[in-house]
Amino acid sequence: MREQSRDIERLRHIVNSIAHIEDFLRGKSLEQMKDDVMCYHAVVYNIMIIGEAANMLTNEFRDRHSEIPWRQIIDMRNVLVHGYYTTSPLFVWETYTNDLPLLKQQVEKFISELSEK
Repeated sequence: MREQSRDIERLRHIVNSIAHIEDFLRGKSLEQMKDDVMCYHAVVYNIMIIGEAANMLTNEFRDRHSEIPWRQIIDMRNVLVHGYYTTSPLFVWETYTNDLPLLKQQVEKFISELSEK
């Protein structure tokens, strides 16, 4: 059973994983990420954590914040875990550059709001 009181903890997991990805990729290009196998796998692992944490949020929280594509985030985790052989570094890079900055901003706002309660 998912507890609303734990939503903030799961949101912190998301922000922490995004911060790790930012640290791993700071100053790197797509080609450098692809060439650094350990870095690439660390990024993929943290994207999986983001998807798992999103999946563990309460349905009520996800419904209240439907502006976030929770289903896509969770589905990406599933692709990375179960369809790992179909994942391309470009797909991972585009997630990093196009999706994670906005997600981080939104999740930080949710954490701030929940902390004030």
